[in-house]
Amino acid sequence: MRRGMRAALFLLVWFSCAWFGSWEFNPNNATRLFAAVAMVEDGSARIDAFAPMTIDKAVFDGHAYLDKAPGMTLMALPAVWIADRVTGERAADHTLAVYDPGFERYMRLRTRIAAATGPALLTAIAAVLLFDMALMVSGSAAAALFASLGYALGTPIWGWSTTIFGHAVVAALFVIAAWGGMRGGARGLAVTGLALGWAVVVEYQAVLAGSVIALWAIWRARGEPRAGRNVGVLIGTGVIALLPLLAYNLFAFGTVFRVGYSGVVGFEGMQQGLFGLTMPRMDVLKAILFSVRRGLIWVAPILALAVPGLCLLVEGRRTRDIGIMAAGVVVIALLVNAAYVYWDGGNSTGPRHAMPLAGLAALGLAQFWAALRSTWARVMACAVLALSIAINLVIASAEIMAYAAVPNALRDAVWRERFVTGQLRTIPNEWWGWSPWEGLALWAVVAVPLIAALGWSVRRGRA
Repeated sequence: MRRGMRAALFLLVWFSCAWFGSWEFNPNNATRLFAAVAMVEDGSARIDAFAPMTIDKAVFDGHAYLDKAPGMTLMALPAVWIADRVTGERAADHTLAVYDPGFERYMRLRTRIAAATGPALLTAIAAVLLFDMALMVSGSAAAALFASLGYALGTPIWGWSTTIFGHAVVAALFVIAAWGGMRGGARGLAVTGLALGWAVVVEYQAVLAGSVIALWAIWRARGEPRAGRNVGVLIGTGVIALLPLLAYNLFAFGTVFRVGYSGVVGFEGMQQGLFGLTMPRMDVLKAILFSVRRGLIWVAPILALAVPGLCLLVEGRRTRDIGIMAAGVVVIALLVNAAYVYWDGGNSTGPRHAMPLAGLAALGLAQFWAALRSTWARVMACAVLALSIAINLVIASAEIMAYAAVPNALRDAVWRERFVTGQLRTIPNEWWGWSPWEGLALWAVVAVPLIAALGWSVRRGRA
């Protein structure tokens, strides 16, 4: 039964993330894809021809480059290569302008393939592995399903998985790394090392919260046979996962010691502290959690239930180390966001820089569910989950990148301006000529039965 549940969960999450899209010319999406296109089609990391179309870029010696960690661009290379081979198109075949219809379609296809084969796929894998981890700590398949759905569909991880931003990928890699640490042994720690190393290639600041997972995995492995060898495997695979970063820097800049962030133009705040990271500010932390403009509580109310759940994990002797690790990742992710000069993330629905906390925070959801004793309490918990999924369905289908200046992102930029007016991005309305509402309805035709089947499986198993 549980093998079927895992398959259904994977399909539900991947389908839900791949079905919706984001604006391909958002600077974060565009600059990453421009760099991938330049590498595939021109054999160069320079994005000079595309530079006028994005405000996100680095400049060295008069040439424009990707200004971010290269992980998402490297993950997008297969999507660009496949689309080029299938369609026979290259960027040079179009007028390189944001509102040129041919180039817009060119960019949209490659962005959607990159999102479906990158963030959406990793989020689906992480949802299944989170189910396994939650099952181990709670002993309840219902609790594990509650946690997995809360993470993948009840937070903006859903929306960020429709983009080629790095937030959902780092969150998924943290879950994958923690799963490897729980499994232990050489194979498990190899997974941990690879996941954490690649998380740094995707987002440099992932090294901070990722270090908590690495230290926990090493501590947890201390009593295993051949513990020294296993820890060496973790370190070795982590280094291996970092090699593409060094290779990209050498390819792009001729040296491994230069990164795109050091040449950012137009964002002077990146020169403060360490590429924009200074000291955490408590007023910013409060805004990240509670403000109507960026507050996490408004876009992911389900995570409020994770807080007591994490406390329960820490209190339990058997789960204490896991609870401390998960809470550590959550706290560091929040503090890193609060220390960032551009903490609000510009165009964003919710605090995007804090989203890597979502997967491991969701472990608390499993423990929270397992501690509930009354049917009424579980009904209320399901209501919070349903509300969170509904909110994030609206966000994922309408606008994960709310305008920076909007006071209430969810209400004004997402609900009023886009969702109720039918400005949605689904596969059917972008590619098949359907209406946006028909595209949304077809998602529901597939997803709702899958959710119902998962719930039925849990009820049938009485777990």
